[in-house]
Parts: sequence; C-alpha cells; structure tokens
Amino acid sequence: MHGPHGILHHLKYLIQTKGSAVVCVAEGAGQNLLQKTNATDASGNVVFGDIGVHIQQETKKYFKQAGVPVDVKYIDPTYMIRACRANASDGILCAVLGQNAVHGAFAGYSGITVGTCNTHYVYLPIPEVISHPRLIDPNSRMWHRCLTSTGQPDFV
Repeated sequence: MHGPHGILHHLKYLIQTKGSAVVCVAEGAGQNLLQKTNATDASGNVVFGDIGVHIQQETKKYFKQAGVPVDVKYIDPTYMIRACRANASDGILCAVLGQNAVHGAFAGYSGITVGTCNTHYVYLPIPEVISHPRLIDPNSRMWHRCLTSTGQPDFV
C-alpha cells in the first residue's frame, strides 16, 4: 500500500491529475495487513477482516500527512450487489448450472460442482477445485490485457 509503487502513491497521482478515483477490493483481500482473528460464521467459514475499512483509514491518514484534501467514501456493496436484478444472461447461466447440478445429483454424484470448461458444462470434483488456489501470473498476457482495459497501473 505504501511506498513509491504502492496504491496510495497512485491514488495521490489520480487525485492530482483526474480529481477523483474509485478503489474496488475483493472480500478476503489483504488479510496479511489486518489483525488476524479466528472467528467463523455459522457455517464454519472463516470471517475475514474488513479490508475496505482498513484501506479507508490508511487513505485518510496518508492524504492528511501529504497535505492533500480528500473526501473518502466507503461503500460496502455486499448487499447491493446481491440484491440487484439478474439480467437475461445471468438467468440462463444459473438455470443451466442448476439443471446440470440436479442431473448430477440424480445420477448419484456427490462432492461435485458444475462449471464450464472450454465452453462445455462439466462436473468438477469439489476437492480438486479447492485443492490449491488459482493464481494469475502477473507477467502473463492475460493480466496485462486486464490492466490495459481497466487503466490500472502495474504494481508488480
């Protein structure tokens, strides 16, 4: 977050050149920056610390020290995103995934999930899906296409 190649330095650049910036961060990101808790929810899943609040506080502190006036808003869109209407593509995808899951259950499969692989719907064993994290090579062409299309800087 800090330093000449950190996100805060880039935010300062954006504020000074464009006048505004939006930061989006995924749930569970930056857990190494937060105080670790052993809390779990009712299903036994780990409850992640709120990286959004941390980024908000660090951003306010950074800009105050830099003497740059900013107005930092934090919106937790969790329920807004989950409450928005599905479009036609979402509805079709969910219907097909659901139908395939039911077919798998009726066929006697358990411990599977349904996904797409090379445009085909397939049954994937859950232990295999969760056996290792999926990583994106920060030097790959795919990642650089993403950076180019979104206008993000390459922090690597």
